[in-house]
Amino acid sequence: MGWNSWYIFYDSVTDQDMRQAADAMIATGMADFGYQYVNIDDCWAKKSGDEPYRDENGVILPNANFPDMKALTDYIHSKGLKAGIYTSPGPWTCAGYTGSFRHEQQDALTFAAWGFDFLKYDWCSYDSIAVDRTRYEYVRPYALMGEILKNVDYDIVYNICQYGMDRVWEWAASTGGNCWRTTDDIRRSSSFMGLDNASHYEYARPGCWNDPDYILIGWIGGGSGKEGIPTSISPNQQYAYMSLWSIMASPLVFSGNMTRLDDFTVNILCNAEVIETNQDPLGQQGRVMKQDDESFVLAKDMEDGSKVVGLFNIAPVAIPVRIAWNDLAVSGPQRIRDLWRQKDLGNFENSYEPVVPARGVILVRLFPEK
Repeated sequence: MGWNSWYIFYDSVTDQDMRQAADAMIATGMADFGYQYVNIDDCWAKKSGDEPYRDENGVILPNANFPDMKALTDYIHSKGLKAGIYTSPGPWTCAGYTGSFRHEQQDALTFAAWGFDFLKYDWCSYDSIAVDRTRYEYVRPYALMGEILKNVDYDIVYNICQYGMDRVWEWAASTGGNCWRTTDDIRRSSSFMGLDNASHYEYARPGCWNDPDYILIGWIGGGSGKEGIPTSISPNQQYAYMSLWSIMASPLVFSGNMTRLDDFTVNILCNAEVIETNQDPLGQQGRVMKQDDESFVLAKDMEDGSKVVGLFNIAPVAIPVRIAWNDLAVSGPQRIRDLWRQKDLGNFENSYEPVVPARGVILVRLFPEK
């Protein structure tokens, strides 16, 4: 759980932006709900043409927007938070900044020495290296960095980013990956808020998570300034977005403007019962139990024996969405609690059929009544 700089700052990200995000994570109370990673995405290193890219010892150099990486992580850590960084296995990042090709071990040691707790490793220019596009070529750079990180004397979460190529969910854990992107960037995704990710549920478990990209609500990148523009998706869709990510046990990484968080956005990000669904120690990813042209239902087993069920409406008007107990492999009366409203709805004998708002969700938890 945390924040990433990409979808708000892109190539204009600075040390000050990262510090302000850390400040906001504390001030808004997000940290109290479990958000802890403050992650720089692309564009912190030297851009192609802005030599030198490394010092005389081969140590990667930050650009002028990041004068002291160790001081930055010290600041983030002083807040009780963790810091993340980004690079590519290729010679250049996606935006054309210095990558780690042929400097993998040195860069991993540098990131650890700087105090970074999270590494996003983005495929990018490795296209020019992996000419055969075999599984071996897809796995090789991630296995290399994974082995290096295992032997670095510092705990670093390893985030594999290569957009779902070669069915990455089948092999990413074997390279040491802790989470892996299963989709293209969410702003270019044609699926309903990353629903394609739900089909990979069998590969998720504690320490190994399917990642359908970031939470894009509030103020996100666009316009002429760094403050961004308000999200174009409706309030109903925002509830659905957060519900889907939570029931899929996906990383909850917000990527909007931390300095423009309003009460509604904080409410979406910081509902304790919804977050509990995401963070449940059983570590099960929810799966699709029913789906048609207008709706779908996901269900997730919880450690205490309850089930969380998300009833999603993809239609432009409100419709009833039904789930029967035999669809969920449960029987007998179930006490139902609405997680967004944090309200008990009563006992239901055989099924539940609420009216779900247009392009929205009803997220409930079922407790067997004895």
